[in-house]
Amino acid sequence: MTLTLPNLPYAKDALAPHISASTLEFHHDKHHAAYIANANKLVAGTELENKSLEELIAITAHAADKKALFNNAAQAWNHDFLWHSMAPNGGGAPRGALAECIERDFKGFASFVEAFSTAAIGQFGSGWAWLVLNGGKLEVEATANADTPLAHGKVPLLTLDVWEHAYYLDYQNRRPDYVKTFLDTLANWDFANANLAKAK
Repeated sequence: MTLTLPNLPYAKDALAPHISASTLEFHHDKHHAAYIANANKLVAGTELENKSLEELIAITAHAADKKALFNNAAQAWNHDFLWHSMAPNGGGAPRGALAECIERDFKGFASFVEAFSTAAIGQFGSGWAWLVLNGGKLEVEATANADTPLAHGKVPLLTLDVWEHAYYLDYQNRRPDYVKTFLDTLANWDFANANLAKAK
C-alpha cells in the first residue's frame, strides 16, 4: 500500500478570505504532498511499507532511529486532520455534546478560547495547537514540530497548524490574528463533535 495525498475536503478558495487559495495550494499541494512522498520513500522495501499512517506513528513515536519516518508520517496525518478541522462558515461556539464537555472541563467557552489561543500563540517556533480528549476529559495542548497527541495516547478532536507556512502568506507575523480568525470563522465544530462521539 502506497500512502496517497488525500484531497482537500473543499475547494482551494473555499476558506477565503480567511485562508487564501494560494496558501492552500502551497500548504496542501507542496508541504503535505512532500510529507507523503518522504514517508513513502522511507518505508519502501521495508516491513513498514504496508502500514497506515496511524500504525507508522505508533511504531515510530518513541524510536530514536525512526525519527525521520515519525516526522513525515505524523506531519502527513496532522495535515489531513487539519483540513477537516476547518470549514467554510465555521467558527463561533460549538453545540451539542462538545459544548457540554467544554462547559464542564473549561467552565465556559470563553475560557476554552483563552486556553486554545494561549497554546497556539505561545507555541515557540513550529508546531500545533490541539483540543484533545484525555482520559474522558477535554484538554488543550500544544505540540512542537511534527508531534501529535496520537503518539501520547490522547484523542485529537480539533487542531490548528501554527507552522509559519500555514499562515504567513495571509497574516505574515500576525499569528494572534490567524488564531482568532480560526476560532471565529473556520473551526469545524461538527468534525470535533464527530470525533468526540467516536471516542466515546
